[in-house]
Amino acid sequence: MPAVALLCTENASIVVQTAAGFRDRRQETPLTRTDLSRPSPGIDSSYAWMRLAISMVLATIGAVGMWAVVVVLPAVQAEFGVDRAAASMPYTATMVGFAAGNVLVGRAIDRMGYWIPALISSVALSAGLLLAALSTSILQFTLAQGVLIGVGTSVIFGPLIADISHWFNRRRGVAVTAAAAGNYLAGALWPTIMPTLIKAEGWRFTYAAIGIFCLVTMVPLVLMLRRGAPEAAAGSPGSRSVQPIPMSPAALQVLLVIAGLGCCVAMSMPQVHIVAYCMDLGYGMAHGADMLSIMMAAGVVSRLASGFIADRIGGAKTLVIGSVLQCLSLLFYIPFDGLASLYVVSLVFGLSQGGIVPCYAIIVREYLPAKEAGQRIGIVMMATIFGMAIGGWMSGWIYDLTGSYAAAFLNGIAWNLLNILAVGLFMWKARQRTVVAA
Repeated sequence: MPAVALLCTENASIVVQTAAGFRDRRQETPLTRTDLSRPSPGIDSSYAWMRLAISMVLATIGAVGMWAVVVVLPAVQAEFGVDRAAASMPYTATMVGFAAGNVLVGRAIDRMGYWIPALISSVALSAGLLLAALSTSILQFTLAQGVLIGVGTSVIFGPLIADISHWFNRRRGVAVTAAAAGNYLAGALWPTIMPTLIKAEGWRFTYAAIGIFCLVTMVPLVLMLRRGAPEAAAGSPGSRSVQPIPMSPAALQVLLVIAGLGCCVAMSMPQVHIVAYCMDLGYGMAHGADMLSIMMAAGVVSRLASGFIADRIGGAKTLVIGSVLQCLSLLFYIPFDGLASLYVVSLVFGLSQGGIVPCYAIIVREYLPAKEAGQRIGIVMMATIFGMAIGGWMSGWIYDLTGSYAAAFLNGIAWNLLNILAVGLFMWKARQRTVVAA
């Protein structure tokens, strides 16, 4: 009898434990079955890497909004009968819309996640390309580029970089630069494809075809990114704390804005005008488009390499290296204007400047709160884009005044020196923190 009583007691204990286990699982079920809109764990996970791959494809397609206008610049100028500065205005409008979109969409993703703003932006981009194809004046073309194409394209740059930065800690530099590389992959791909299609069907047909293609490819890709960004605990493996610096967040933001503006005014000169520059030298549109593609392909290599370097020495030091090399490569454009020389210099320029812009995002994540990443990165990206917009127009204006691009290259070098000065001041402040801590 004692044995039977003991057995009954043990069985009762097992039943109680089993029931408690079922009760615990019922309580846990609502938490483990996370909705796609809720944050879920996954920092540095296999899903994070898959999300990065999808983001790169999305950026490669969507960034056509930035590069298409560069390729069609000579055709648009000829059809609407305007000068070089006026023909550069659609690009400037695109960059203005792109800049504003980086801040507006960046703030939106801080509040509601990435996919809803991305879906709206993708539709806007497609509509802008279709409307631009139907434009009957340079003003209509400029408005379509700025209001719809520029704002729509912005979702694949600063907001995408901010989103992917939340999914990585140990390899954040690589992830950020890889996501940003989609923009340059687009710059290598689309200028190669578009001239053939423009020659066969015209720039209007080309724009309409690209608009339809963006709609049917980008929407499904965006829907694959509905999962909310994970929340990293302060002590989680691989997590990074915000680094202190003897500057207010506002002062640091201003310094990064100045640096971003300076580097991209300089950067815009070859990127925006290389096709027109080659046509002026008598080498033709095809050679200019090839140089732009080489420049962008080299920029992809530069961006990925910069990510690996930034994970080891930090974003600021990596930024200095890229800024100095870009300044030197701009200088090479002035004496070397032969066809073979321009191919080489364009390659060197791409290898020099590709990693600069993503470094600003890395610095923001290193020194500013993660919850403000979308807005903070968006503001810095806006400054870089304004730099591209101002520089693209300014180079055309200088060309109209002087009849050559030599002075435009010198103007770019001057802005590049401003960038180096701002980055140097930031590093000096960061060094002060290091000395005090020691």
